[in-house]
Amino acid sequence: MKAKDSVPHEVLVVDDSFETVELIKRNLESVGYQVYTANNVQSAIKLLETINIDLLITDLKMPGENGLALVRHVSENFKWVAILVITGFPSIQGAVESIKIGAEEYLVKSFTDEELFRAVQSALNKTNRKKKAGQNLSLQNFGIIGASDGMMGVFNTIAKARSTNATVLIQGESGTGKELVARALHYGGSDSATPFVPVNCGGIPDALLESELFGYVKGAFTGASETRAGFFQTADKGTIFLDEISNTSLAMQAKLLRVLQEKEFYMVGSKKSQKVNLRVVAATNVDLMQLVKKGLFREDLYYRLNIISIDLPPLRERGNDIIQLVEFFLAKYIQELDKSVMRFSPKAINALKEYAWPGNVRELQNLVHRLVILADDTTIDIPDLPEAFRFSASQSKGLDRKLEEVIQEYIGDVLAANQNNISQAAKVLGIDRKTLREKIKKA
Repeated sequence: MKAKDSVPHEVLVVDDSFETVELIKRNLESVGYQVYTANNVQSAIKLLETINIDLLITDLKMPGENGLALVRHVSENFKWVAILVITGFPSIQGAVESIKIGAEEYLVKSFTDEELFRAVQSALNKTNRKKKAGQNLSLQNFGIIGASDGMMGVFNTIAKARSTNATVLIQGESGTGKELVARALHYGGSDSATPFVPVNCGGIPDALLESELFGYVKGAFTGASETRAGFFQTADKGTIFLDEISNTSLAMQAKLLRVLQEKEFYMVGSKKSQKVNLRVVAATNVDLMQLVKKGLFREDLYYRLNIISIDLPPLRERGNDIIQLVEFFLAKYIQELDKSVMRFSPKAINALKEYAWPGNVRELQNLVHRLVILADDTTIDIPDLPEAFRFSASQSKGLDRKLEEVIQEYIGDVLAANQNNISQAAKVLGIDRKTLREKIKKA
């Protein structure tokens, strides 16, 4: 029995028995698995948060929290981690409970090497079949690239929500692909022939947003020389995508709430309500609940929008998805620009994987586009990447500088990486916008 042909599966073994842990570790490493170990639940959880584990092997009876608690934690927080339970105190109740809450396999000590290998392979196969089904669904129907655990969760939610008319709230940092998800919800459903109308609420002044969304009648205001339909009428029977919903005023939020509750609205300057039948998909790059707590977003509207929630992971948490995305964008721009076949060197790929990507997928796409245009060779290597991706041993960054100087330089780097977006830079730095502005003034 062998592990994966190219990249070994990563396995976490959890047991308070040193002998059991070492036996399993030795056996699995002999056939190509990468094995990590822990002797209690808390240590195991810390490892799970830092390493991309494919398979958890855990004992049930351990001091402190038992293995069932760990099985439940993993099944609810790490959906694509396969789980194999082992125990020296077999019981039907224990087996049933562990399988019920997420384990793929159950193995009783003392097991043979062959029984261990079979159980490991069976657990991995079951999870891999689920993952491949989700990946195939995503690639064939959604046009969104990725196979990481976080994206598998996104694809599964899209698959379940796309054929309903339920309101969806998409949350994620700027550049993570929220509009792609909204389009997947619309075009992947049974009403794909109906209109899909995207609206950037942050790009329309609040004074104009009402007339843009709901339309206006002739004479409603100076310059209203004719009656004009708004985005909601245009999207009737289809989907309206309200991007940057957090930028709307409380007054506008009240009007949006009415549309969601009553399926009707008033055009600006009209006393006659207009009926509408559509799906509302909203998106935000900030935590709406925090805005609710601050009184900046209506709580009732939040719950109306959040019937189905999709949380898009940032690119820095998507592991090898970066490689898939690089290959996709590279092929796209080679074809568009009629360039020779190119590739990224292994060192360049590692540099991309280690970068924080504050601009997420959008930043990666723009980078690949620029590199294809400027490349002088068929191989893109470390020196071809921007300075932020390259190692620097400059003496100007030595240990003789004052702390305030280092802080100001770091703030400048974060601002540059976020295209001088104060809100995004403040989020990266872990401070509020007012504090960041004060620090910028001191620079």
